[in-house]
Amino acid sequence: MGESGALGEKAVSTTLYLVRHGETEWHAENRYAGVSDVALTDTGREQAERLGRWAAGAGVDVVWASPLRRARATAAPAAAALGRALAIDGDLAEVDFGAAEGRTLAELAPAEAAAFRADPVRGAFPGAEDPRKAVERGTAVLRRIASRHSGERVLVVTHNTLLRLTLCGLLGIAPSTYRTVFPQVRNCAVTELRVTGGTAALMSYNVPTG
Repeated sequence: MGESGALGEKAVSTTLYLVRHGETEWHAENRYAGVSDVALTDTGREQAERLGRWAAGAGVDVVWASPLRRARATAAPAAAALGRALAIDGDLAEVDFGAAEGRTLAELAPAEAAAFRADPVRGAFPGAEDPRKAVERGTAVLRRIASRHSGERVLVVTHNTLLRLTLCGLLGIAPSTYRTVFPQVRNCAVTELRVTGGTAALMSYNVPTG
């Protein structure tokens, strides 16, 4: 059997640069903006411009984003810098936080907030998307993007909670620990994930672009 045979084949890796969108109007108050379509602040737009300059120098081949306005606005400068159309996938959208949408933890019923802090999966907010379903959705879309762009470098602009839950799913970490294992995702910081076949490796986490 030659080099093209099964024993001679070399697995091809896809590099995913995972990014949380820029700062939004609800960021300062730490309000849950899941499916709520809030806009970027001036700071968020500046962060998006820096991300665009970073993407142009990082050899990024294509840019994907959540359909929510804050993600599309963050990804647009990078797509423009690369001269590529921005690709959108609805499965990159943020988790629906149900009763917590537009509110802070302090504004929720104490029992609801306490249950969430104790276990954000079993104690998910009333009416929220099941975090386990969000893990399935997030891992599936990233594997789909990686397969479509095999061997390429892909910038993916998504959201805070979906990103952390998806990392747990891909790396074999219990989703219930996502808030402690990944306590913060900075706006427009880059997390590099290497996807090779059915495996994923975390190469870097939460690295500022400038």
